[in-house]
Amino acid sequence: MPPKHNLGVVNDGTTIIAVEFDGGVVIAADSRTSCRSYVCNRLADKLTRLSDYIYCCRSGTANQTQTMADFVAHLLNVQEISMGKQPLVYDAACQFRELIYKYRSSCVAGIIVAGWDERQGGQVYSIPVSGFLCREPCALGGSGSTYLQGFVSSEHRTGMSKQDCMRFVLKAVRMAIKHDCHSGGVVRIGVITKDGMQSHVIPENELQQFSFTNEMLWNLEFAADKS
Repeated sequence: MPPKHNLGVVNDGTTIIAVEFDGGVVIAADSRTSCRSYVCNRLADKLTRLSDYIYCCRSGTANQTQTMADFVAHLLNVQEISMGKQPLVYDAACQFRELIYKYRSSCVAGIIVAGWDERQGGQVYSIPVSGFLCREPCALGGSGSTYLQGFVSSEHRTGMSKQDCMRFVLKAVRMAIKHDCHSGGVVRIGVITKDGMQSHVIPENELQQFSFTNEMLWNLEFAADKS
């Protein structure tokens, strides 16, 4: 008889990151959704569309964050139809703030809202489980963010170009996947500008090749220093 698994709550034990640059934002996430030690989805898309120019990165309890994202997307769609113009990124972030704070006693959700609008350009807003809303040039979330605090503090700088931001978030998520057992799968990257959203997917085999190359280069440098 096969063992019975008590799966419980499905969580986005995850790594999410968003960075502002002049002209837009870059967002990235891993793709692993886990329930305790069981990986129930290795190709989840945690970059969720709210409008053509606004996306959110989800961490926490999967069904709760998905429901919140669907609800906020509906509100933004109604607003866009009634007002006849694109919604603001800040308005989307405020909707998440109200939901997370209202249900903070029963909800486990950390959200990063990122996008572009005509009023303020590219913006990144972080809403952790407490419901506190804060705009940041670089926002982290999920279980993998614990391993990235020092890296981000050291490597992130203001005025980074779009390509620099893409390389930065890719390296960050790769590092989190290597060290955090709840992060894994592919790396999804999105670039949001006045032209909309462009998405990129980096498969697992390229991540493994990157990790091996980094370790080999580090060993060579360490050996050279010793000699």
